[in-house]
Amino acid sequence: MKFSKKGDGGETSLLGGRRVPKYDLRPECYGTLDEASSVLGVAKSLAKAEKIKTLITDIQKDLLLLGAELAVHPDDEERFDYRITAKHIQKLERTIEGLQEEVPLKNEFILPGANQLSAQIDLARTVVRRAERRIAQLKEVNGLNNPCVQQYANRLADALFTLARYAEEKQ
Repeated sequence: MKFSKKGDGGETSLLGGRRVPKYDLRPECYGTLDEASSVLGVAKSLAKAEKIKTLITDIQKDLLLLGAELAVHPDDEERFDYRITAKHIQKLERTIEGLQEEVPLKNEFILPGANQLSAQIDLARTVVRRAERRIAQLKEVNGLNNPCVQQYANRLADALFTLARYAEEKQ
């Protein structure tokens, strides 16, 4: 592995080459999504059901796209074609509905930890909620042009909640 050492001073490069502090909201957003994808990777390794593995893999692919979109400075957006769209959100909504048909949600508070898989998915959900808060902050400072980004993050947390309940019964 080649070391660039460019990050040794506390800065990182966005797609397009702009340098920003590592604590900037953009790296905070996409870094948190990367963390969520890693947590989902652990969940996927625990899953026995192919349906759950496939759903997690699809979500991880979306998280890569979302992270790439967030790694582009608004002034450089026209140079890149990374976009979360309404189709991604609709796919999540269909996933939620399909899972709820098989395992209806109970109208009660849930304590995570019914099994390792569902607990890991719940952990991923909380990481996604943190990313969602950072994305909302990015939007507030005018660093986000695509409203689908925030909507996707919100819907993803809902989907992971539903997937965790599904995993409690169908792991």
